[in-house]
Amino acid sequence: MPTRKPFVGGNWKMNLNRAEARALAQSVASALANGPAVEAAVFPPFPYLSDVGEVLGKVPGNAVKLGAQDFYHQPNGAFTGEVSLAMLKDLGVQVVLVGHSERRHVIGECDVLINTKVRAALDAGLEVILCVGEKLEQRELGQTDAINAAQMVYGLAGVKPEQMSRVTIAYEPVWAIGTGKNATPADAQSAHRRLRETLIHGLFGQAVGEAVRIQYGGSVKAANAKELFTQPDIDGGLIGGASLKAEEFAAIVKAAAK
Repeated sequence: MPTRKPFVGGNWKMNLNRAEARALAQSVASALANGPAVEAAVFPPFPYLSDVGEVLGKVPGNAVKLGAQDFYHQPNGAFTGEVSLAMLKDLGVQVVLVGHSERRHVIGECDVLINTKVRAALDAGLEVILCVGEKLEQRELGQTDAINAAQMVYGLAGVKPEQMSRVTIAYEPVWAIGTGKNATPADAQSAHRRLRETLIHGLFGQAVGEAVRIQYGGSVKAANAKELFTQPDIDGGLIGGASLKAEEFAAIVKAAAK
């Protein structure tokens, strides 16, 4: 079995102002500079990408990647209000989120659009975190694994095996995002293992499937991170609210290292 380097992302969502974003980036980068053997990234709101990227670039030993929460898949054109991958790369963005539950269930993005975005980002040379996860009613009907697998299979349609080294899967049960609830470590591990089995047996084979990192997201905090991250198929986390506090986020990253 390959050794997978843990990956922890901080999704700031639609929070903070410019000064707060700069201060948080400074604190996170400083706390993690020359730190544990964990990959980390932060995903600021669009207006602050330039500021956060500038701050990250000035912290000696910084290893925190700059990520974007969304993008439009077309290279340019008359798409009012949208942001292209070329624009993001121009700002130093290295990794993008695709298919987050809020994009799926609040904004209304469908599987076809999500797949188009995944392929566009990979073709542009960026890393992708593809988010999947079931809603509460789906979980109660015993559909967790089927929903997760379907979202992942649709999202990765047309992706080449050699591109999968730049793809991370994030399992985020919708009912656990921002609610204070979270799946038990055993429940999370079960969902992760089923996703990995789909990668291995349904999509890319043993070597690729075992190498892909699968994050857990859903009310992860420093207090529960260690127990979650010690599960064999959980390779870090995609963190929401707790990523807005530098000390808490740094503690979660360090828990992933252990």
